[in-house]
Amino acid sequence: MPDLAQLPPSDAKAAVVQELQFQEVSKPRRILQVGIAILYCLFAAGVVFGYAAIKPVLIDEGVYKNYCTEEELREGTSPCYLQEIRLNLMFTIAAVSTNVAALPIGTILDRYGPRVCGIIGSTLLALGALLFAFAGQASIDTYIPGYLFLALGGPFVFISSFQLSNTFPHHSGLILALLTGAFDSSSALFLLFRVLYESTDSKLNTKRLFLLYLIVPAFILVVQLFIMPKESYKSVSEVVHVAEEEVIIPTPPEYNEDERQLHRERRDSTATEIQSLLDKSTNKKRVDREGKKNDRSGVWGALHGYTAWEQIKTWWFVLITLFTVVQMTRINYFVATVRSQERWLLGSEDRAKTVNDFFDIALPLGGVLSIPFIGTVLDHTSTPFALGLLVFFATIIGVLGCLPYMWAAIGNVVLFVVYRPFYYTAVSDYSAKVFGFQTFGKVYGLIICMAGILNFVQSPLDALTHTVFNLNPIPVNAILLGCAVAVGTLLVAYTAIKSRNMKREHLEEEAEGAGDSLMPAVNGGSYGTN
Repeated sequence: MPDLAQLPPSDAKAAVVQELQFQEVSKPRRILQVGIAILYCLFAAGVVFGYAAIKPVLIDEGVYKNYCTEEELREGTSPCYLQEIRLNLMFTIAAVSTNVAALPIGTILDRYGPRVCGIIGSTLLALGALLFAFAGQASIDTYIPGYLFLALGGPFVFISSFQLSNTFPHHSGLILALLTGAFDSSSALFLLFRVLYESTDSKLNTKRLFLLYLIVPAFILVVQLFIMPKESYKSVSEVVHVAEEEVIIPTPPEYNEDERQLHRERRDSTATEIQSLLDKSTNKKRVDREGKKNDRSGVWGALHGYTAWEQIKTWWFVLITLFTVVQMTRINYFVATVRSQERWLLGSEDRAKTVNDFFDIALPLGGVLSIPFIGTVLDHTSTPFALGLLVFFATIIGVLGCLPYMWAAIGNVVLFVVYRPFYYTAVSDYSAKVFGFQTFGKVYGLIICMAGILNFVQSPLDALTHTVFNLNPIPVNAILLGCAVAVGTLLVAYTAIKSRNMKREHLEEEAEGAGDSLMPAVNGGSYGTN
C-alpha cells in the first residue's frame, strides 16, 4: 500500500483505487489469468514431487549406480543401498529447498510483485531442465543441482499465484483449491515421462524429455510479460482496512499550519475515496459476501494490521508452523519411501509395485478430484473445523501406514492423495485469513521455510529405517503419527478458543455500538443519531 500521507490529495484517491485492481480489470481477463495460472502450475508448480514415478527411470538409466559395491552389482541388487540413499537425498534436497525458498520468494513477491516472481521461476525451471538433461554427459554430478533448480522454480510461479484468489473474492477458497490441485497434479508430469520412456523402449530418455520440457518455462515467461498482473490483487476489505489505517494517522506535531492543512486535505480525500468504493453497489455486495465468509471462518482478521514481526511472535504463528513441520515431514517421507515401505509391510515386491503404480496415478488425480471438497470446506466452514478435519485425516493415515494389509495400503494412498492438497490449501488459507495479504509473503514464506529446513530430518529417518529397524517403517511412522496428533490437537484447541473469544468480543462491540446510538444527544435532543 502506498504511503497516502506522502501523496498529494489528487493522487491519494488514485492510490486507493489502484490497490483494488479487479475494479479496473475486466471479468474475462481475470478468468483468463486464473486459468493460465492453473495451467502453468499444472506443469511447473510441484513436478519434483513426482519423484516416486521418475525414480524407476533413473535407476534403469544407471543414475548413481557407481555407488554400488561389487558384491551388489554381482547379485544384481537394484537399487543398491547407497544408490537409493543418494537418489532419495536428491529428492530430500529438492523438497527442502522448495520450502526454504518460500521465505525469500515471499519477500520478493511483497516487494516486486507476482510478475517478477514468475519470470524468476521460469528462468530457474529452464536452468534445471538443462542441467538434468545433460547430467549423463557431465563430468560432475548435475542431477542434484538440476533437480534443485526445478524445485526452486516451482514455488516462484506457485506462491505468486495465490494473490489471484482476490480476482473473485467470494470464490477465493475454490481458486486456492484449484491452484493447489494443479500443484498436486503437476507430479503427474514425471509419470507421463515414465510412460513415454517405457513405451518407446527408452528412446525418449531423460535428456530428450527434459529438453522438450523447456516449452513450459518459455510459456510462463511469455504470459508473465503480456497477460498476468504486474501487481498483486487485493480484496475490498483489505484495501479499505489498510486505507483506514492511513486515514487515522495523526498530524505530526512538528507540522506548521500550511502542512497541517495539506495533511487534513489528504486524509479527507482518502476518506472520500473509501466511501465511494463502499457506496458502489457491486462493492457493497462484494463486501457483504466477504463479510459473511470472513465471519464464518471464525479467525479472519485476527492479526491483520500487525507487522510481520508482531505476527511471528504469536501462538497463531508458532502452532501452525509446528503443525506444518510435522505434516510436511510425513508427506515428503512417504512420497520418497512409499515403495520400500510397502515392500516390507506387504512382504512382496510385486504387491509393493502395485501400490507404487497406483500411488503414481492417484497422487495427481487426487489433487484434481479433491478440489470441490476442499473449496467447500474452506469457504463454508470455520477454520477450527477445517483444521480438526486435517488432524482427523492425518491420524487415520498414520494408523493405516502401520498395518501390513493390502486394503490398508490402498486406503492409505487414497486418503493421502486427498489429504495432501487439503493440507497445503488449508495452511495458505489459514495464513491469509489470520495474517492477511499485507504480510502474507513474509509470514507464509517463513512458515514453509522453517518446515523445509527441518525436513532435512528425512535423511536420518531414512537411514534409521535401513540400519536400526532393518527396513521396518512402522517405528518411524508411529513417531511421526504421535507428533502429528499432539501438535494438531493443540492447534485446533487454540484456534477454537480464540475464534470463540473473537466472536464474543465482536458481539460485545456491536452491543456497545447499539447502546451508544440510543443514548440521548448531548444537546438534549431526541433519541438516536443526528
